[in-house]
Amino acid sequence: MYEQPRLLPAGDGALVVEFGNEITPEINARVRSLTAALEAESLAGVVELVPTYRSILVHFDPLIMAPEVLETRLLKVIDGLAELKLPEPEVTMVPVCYGGEFGPDLDYVCEHTGLSTEEVIKLHTGTDYLIYMLGFTPGFSYLGGMDERLATPRLKTPRTHIPAGSTGIAGKQTGIYPIVSPGGWQLIGRTPLKLYDPFRDPPVLLKAGNYVRFLAISEDKYREIAAQISDGTYQIQQKPLSEGGAAK
Repeated sequence: MYEQPRLLPAGDGALVVEFGNEITPEINARVRSLTAALEAESLAGVVELVPTYRSILVHFDPLIMAPEVLETRLLKVIDGLAELKLPEPEVTMVPVCYGGEFGPDLDYVCEHTGLSTEEVIKLHTGTDYLIYMLGFTPGFSYLGGMDERLATPRLKTPRTHIPAGSTGIAGKQTGIYPIVSPGGWQLIGRTPLKLYDPFRDPPVLLKAGNYVRFLAISEDKYREIAAQISDGTYQIQQKPLSEGGAAK
């Protein structure tokens, strides 16, 4: 049995539905379930849903729906979550060129962890990462499941310019910068994939609840894929999680 979530006011036009105080796949699955249920329900007055690791922020128009009415409707939807079946997760293969100009902090990660370059790459490409949530910039994915042996603190001084596709480590997390932006993560590689493209439908490649599997590639392969993406001939590799993300 799950604990009843807490409903907390966030100003006069939002409610937070909090499912727990931990970051776990089980709690995150409830967040995704409620998000899917509310999207299907299309409650009058609800204008935006912002899912996170362990909660969801529900923005609403108080002139259309009073907070107490929304709370009642939310609790009714939450009671029916056990009957909701989420789609089977997909694994997106993300090719990454590690080190060199694409991963300027790989040597530091090796120094901090005591691992060799080959060991860092093997560990980083050795698991399917759950996409817990998106945020910070459009399409920035917060991934769970990184081997703790790779844990490395953030940069003491963040960079003001990080190229799109840069893949990094911050503490016990790993993630990918979808657009050019500032940031303080340790950069270990870069993918040629476009995680955010405003001219694509949908513009964001990755989706919360799905998984990412990193695939180590050479610099030549990086440039080959980048050229294919530019001319529209590259096929992104995606498969159901049940088929195993490790298969190439």
